[in-house]
Amino acid sequence: MVDAAEDGTARPPGTPIGRRGFLKSAGLAAVPALLPAAEATAAPILPPRELPPLNPPAAVPDPSDVPAPPADADAVARLLSAPGPRDVRWIRRALQIAVAVELATIPPYLCAWWSIKDRTSEPARLIQGIVGDEMFHMGLTCNLLTAVGGRPRIASSVLGYPAPLPGGVRPDLTVHLSGLTKSYVRDVLMAIEAPEQPLVRESGPTIGTFYTALQDAFHEVRPALDTAGQLSVRIGPDMLRPVATLADVDEALEVIKEQGEGTSASPGVPAGHGAPAHYYAFGEIFHERRVVASADRWGYDGDPVPFPETRPMGMVPPGGWPDPPAAAGQLLGRFDLLFSRVVHALEGAWAIGDTHALDGAVRSMHALEEPALALMEIPLPDGSGVYGPQFRVLTRRPGELS
Repeated sequence: MVDAAEDGTARPPGTPIGRRGFLKSAGLAAVPALLPAAEATAAPILPPRELPPLNPPAAVPDPSDVPAPPADADAVARLLSAPGPRDVRWIRRALQIAVAVELATIPPYLCAWWSIKDRTSEPARLIQGIVGDEMFHMGLTCNLLTAVGGRPRIASSVLGYPAPLPGGVRPDLTVHLSGLTKSYVRDVLMAIEAPEQPLVRESGPTIGTFYTALQDAFHEVRPALDTAGQLSVRIGPDMLRPVATLADVDEALEVIKEQGEGTSASPGVPAGHGAPAHYYAFGEIFHERRVVASADRWGYDGDPVPFPETRPMGMVPPGGWPDPPAAAGQLLGRFDLLFSRVVHALEGAWAIGDTHALDGAVRSMHALEEPALALMEIPLPDGSGVYGPQFRVLTRRPGELS
């Protein structure tokens, strides 16, 4: 169970969080739905199969090296199958997992983005927008958790990569950190964002079913929503505002789903950057074509999206890079220190309801880029690529992170 939140200064109820972008409002209601792969005649929406799977075999890292996972491996499945009526404690537990899931997507997306040499390229623009969306999604889940009397745990929710997503969503996926390659786009980035349709999973809950169940629970329980301690800040093109009503809850959860995590809507649903939903934006990078509608289907048949030149960041092994050279070791330590400060500052911002602290933490994330790019200039000892950030959280208290 998530700890009860401390009292904070009450803030005015927020206006609805924008950019719902449903099919009707986007003018897409008349566009034919995605066809199954068997009926497609051009590049299908389903992930292609011409590349061998990239996910490595399951490895058991030393627990002294890698942080503990933020939630039980099957926490979501157990929540969804729990007998009896749901209550506010169920909602708090689910929202803490949601915070961890949103946080878990940011490091792999940042590594992919930083590895692109030309930041003016279309793939770089697409991934930069997705990173901003994920930061916004994490803010939404933190505000939702605070609204129902919980306190977001952020520092302890950081994954020790490679690892499954928190709570057992996408249980067949192992998320690791590396630079952008076609295999990485398909096997990790698209797999994280894959909607319930058209991609069919063999077993286990999807992110979409998880968020839908959470939305249903809010309507079933109708918990009191307290704006005290919730935060407001601009994150990219979005404005994070307090959640004050059930309509605000619906708005927040629909935004998360429509922008790419679990949505079964059209790829034309806007993500706010002139781009499709996340899954289809990554698909454009993979297929090197825009996703467009034809007479009877959607497909990657539009204008070219050339795959960018990248820095060949290798896959971070379990427990982090072993015995790095002095220069890489110093940069890894500097990055981990900065990252630890950011996640502790984010957690502290929601603990005391400090919007200024949140704004500072969001801006501080930009400082992570310098050591990350410097690491990507140092070759790995085996010549297979270059180093990159590990995204490890130091265990010292925030006041000791200096």
